Amino acid sequence: MTLTAELYFSFRSPYSYLSVGRYRAMAEEYDLEIALRPVWPLAIREPDFFERNHPNWLAYTLRDMMRVAQFHGIPFGPPRPDPIVQDPGTRKIAAEQPYIRHVTRMGQAASRRGKGLVFAHEMGQRIWGGEENWHHEKPMYAACEEAGLDFLELDDEIKREADNLDAEIAANQDALEASGHWGVPTLVFEGEPFFGQDRIEMARWRMEQQGLAKR
Repeated sequence: MTLTAELYFSFRSPYSYLSVGRYRAMAEEYDLEIALRPVWPLAIREPDFFERNHPNWLAYTLRDMMRVAQFHGIPFGPPRPDPIVQDPGTRKIAAEQPYIRHVTRMGQAASRRGKGLVFAHEMGQRIWGGEENWHHEKPMYAACEEAGLDFLELDDEIKREADNLDAEIAANQDALEASGHWGVPTLVFEGEPFFGQDRIEMARWRMEQQGLAKR
């Protein structure tokens, strides 16, 4: 019996990136379908988040994400450019956000085709794996190709259906909060949320209780 789950994911979240490849591997090894549900990052949903956070938050998060990547052997580097346009000194979020809106809409369009998880992993490797100018057409085209998608088809769709895609992305956030959490990455299985890249083994344990089997 094929089990199903939803992964709530942000392309700007390093922890989302650090989880998505492992969830992809799980879905490939087990009789499991994980539907990607892209959401806008905190910087879009709560633009003052970084301004009001504890001063130790950023330094600790940077240290932690690096060691998680090292621990799991995941290629990791600062995104170039950052998916969010933000003043590095004041941390103020710019009103116009072309990078994150484009890639998130691409992710939602991929999810419409049942290939969101693979696309998120492929695109995540380009954003967080140290590739420069990940937002240009060539790396996006390559990510789509690796995911079995047509870049030009997706790019045309997000231009024609930006409002509809944005509504679906907003609905993903509503569904995430209805599940009992609000942050990413969160995997929801049978209505139970598993928040964070450190809950993957626990999510699999719960699935095994429901008959998760290898392919």
